[in-house]
Amino acid sequence: MKKQLDTVRHDYIRYANVWEDAQLLVQGLQAKPGAKHLSIASGGDNALMLLAADPEMVVAADLNQAQLFLCELKRAAIRHLECIEYQEFIGLLPSESRLHVYTHIRADLRGETKAFWDDQQQLIEDGLVHAGKFERYFRMFAHRILPLIHSQRSVKALVAPKSAEEQARFYDQHWNTWRWRFLFNVFFSKTVMGWLGRDPAFLKQVEVHVGEFIFQKAAHHLKSVDAQDNFILRYNLTGSFGNLVPDYAMPENYNRIRANIGRLFFYEGLAETAIHKYGKFDGFNLSDIFEYMDVPTFRQVGAVLAEGANPGARVCYWNLMVHRNLAEDLPDLFQDLPDLSARLTAKDRGFFYHRFIVNQIPV
Repeated sequence: MKKQLDTVRHDYIRYANVWEDAQLLVQGLQAKPGAKHLSIASGGDNALMLLAADPEMVVAADLNQAQLFLCELKRAAIRHLECIEYQEFIGLLPSESRLHVYTHIRADLRGETKAFWDDQQQLIEDGLVHAGKFERYFRMFAHRILPLIHSQRSVKALVAPKSAEEQARFYDQHWNTWRWRFLFNVFFSKTVMGWLGRDPAFLKQVEVHVGEFIFQKAAHHLKSVDAQDNFILRYNLTGSFGNLVPDYAMPENYNRIRANIGRLFFYEGLAETAIHKYGKFDGFNLSDIFEYMDVPTFRQVGAVLAEGANPGARVCYWNLMVHRNLAEDLPDLFQDLPDLSARLTAKDRGFFYHRFIVNQIPV
């Protein structure tokens, strides 16, 4: 896989948050006390959320060293700060003292992590939740494109509490204008997304019309009452989480995560190679990494993961626009759990994903 991403830069923060539904992940993995989990790091949110289940260990792996610097700073902040203080520090709540807080938790960071953040203090001051390239892409949409289509009043009306019938009617009669359809398809096209949001290499395997695909997924969600309290959508539309927060930063989860924060470890490299260092795992959060792989690489990585899994281990991942299922390509190594996958996909707050897949290693 590394060869396929040779052109991708790994020296800046691409994702400040994880734009996936952590609730699906916890349910799909059947996260239990004492388990060992391997997770794609990204912004760290889902790896942190797995700590709430009282695991033996969570290893967050990433090729991008800057993502690991971000995760390490989040870990240090959680270790030292109460929930409200943490929300203020990372930008979920207003604060004038983020740099002051950083000076107090800085000693808990490794030397190279300190050097990175010492040089990126503006990102800290602005709030870590806005520090990624993908977040800047979303904020550009919220602050520059969406105002050309709808007023702030209309945005508030879209997410305001209302019945299912009223939600669908508001979308059809007020929101779904020709300007919305046109500008949405342009901004979320393969070209623009590859340039401003993700990376062209991440979309190499995609064969569908990207803008139209995401538009249809968004339309389905915006017509649903689920749009009213979705923290992911709220950021997409406003450039802020508002009064909503990611799952790991909610008080009922945060305190359990904080109690287990010493069980979070970081690994720089391909996720499957972390097995050599940490041994076999009981659960795998693979995000959407298979989206970037051609079929031979996908099968090769799947075989390595199977070797590094304990009997009965769960493997969870998302398909965005590329169809991948380990149980279909490697049926001797993985079992499919289609009913569970379908049930969880139906309530995915990451509304732009095609499906959430749960596979299992045979017992």
